[in-house]
Amino acid sequence: MVTLIILASVVFIVFQFRTKMQDVYEAAGRATAPLRSAVLPFPAAYREILNKYFPYYQKLSAGNRHAFEQKLLYFILSKKWIPRQFDAVTDEMKVMISACAVQLTFGLPRIYLQHFIGIVIYPDNYYSSITKRFHKGEVNPAYHLIVLSWKSFVDGYLVNPTDAINVGLHELAHALRLENLIRNDEYQFFDEDLLNKFDAYAHRICHETDPQFLFFRPYACTNEHEFFSVAVENFFERPQAFKEALPQLYQVMTGLLNQDPLVITGEQK
Repeated sequence: MVTLIILASVVFIVFQFRTKMQDVYEAAGRATAPLRSAVLPFPAAYREILNKYFPYYQKLSAGNRHAFEQKLLYFILSKKWIPRQFDAVTDEMKVMISACAVQLTFGLPRIYLQHFIGIVIYPDNYYSSITKRFHKGEVNPAYHLIVLSWKSFVDGYLVNPTDAINVGLHELAHALRLENLIRNDEYQFFDEDLLNKFDAYAHRICHETDPQFLFFRPYACTNEHEFFSVAVENFFERPQAFKEALPQLYQVMTGLLNQDPLVITGEQK
């Protein structure tokens, strides 16, 4: 009996040691992401995925495609990819979610959502024991996590790419706005005056406009964070309509994100 207890204790200690060492190795790998993304060749399989599924990348110039690829590789290598309710995160998942993050931050070259280390992926909408309801995605700054439903993510990009409902852009926009507030190497990258203008426009639009005439879906007026995320969805999925309906707010968005989708995609009128 004593021998069994000792053996079980040894096995437990070895398991704990291996787990801790694995965490150390993974953390070291994430820490070297800047160097590795700069020197490693961009995988041909990743480029194939982008060329097949990601129009934003496809419309970039050759030089900007290279910059996009390097930033995407950095993002992939700097995150911990965590599957839930399935076995393993695929390259396609990593590339598409990372491409979404790079699309959002392409005009902010030094921003990689540093605070959010883990990307948690569920195969479909998932039930939260905290809110007692199903979710398509969420951002948890306390645990450094971005959580996404893969089905909802794919629907946003491939099923309805122009309806301004994109869970990837929506949740990563939440992460981006929170990142701006967190004291790390990426702290306060947004121009404060522009952000204040954005919030002032949001308040005016939500409080002075008849809800039935809102350009954004009513959910945008939940609070300033939801307004920002919904604005990001519209900025990338229907930029021309956004610019025509809310030209001043659209101009503020181009300043905050340091890019204009109409110029990048050649749709400027």
